[in-house]
Amino acid sequence: MADLWTVLLTGVILLLFAVPVVQQQVIRARRLRAIRDLEAERHTRVIALIHRQERIGFLGIPLFRYIDINDSEEVLRAIRLTAPEMPIDPVVHTPGGLVLSSEQIAMALRR
Repeated sequence: MADLWTVLLTGVILLLFAVPVVQQQVIRARRLRAIRDLEAERHTRVIALIHRQERIGFLGIPLFRYIDINDSEEVLRAIRLTAPEMPIDPVVHTPGGLVLSSEQIAMALRR
């Protein structure tokens, strides 16, 4: 009987840790789907720069926070890989940051 309780308790604990990870993957998949839908609707290349603070918690208690950053280098690479005749829709969701990064992105879009 004790072994059954140990297995059940272990399963519940693993499930509680797995749920936040799965939720993060679902959020990423939804973002990607929204970007792809927008590209199909507008016939453009959508390049997103998202600085958003995400939380992972256990039983509703935040354990730690991290910042999910698609940095400017990734955006610059996406701009370079986009065909010159393809319009670009930049999506920026950020509280701010380095002026140098924003200037580099603006210059790359202008080119």
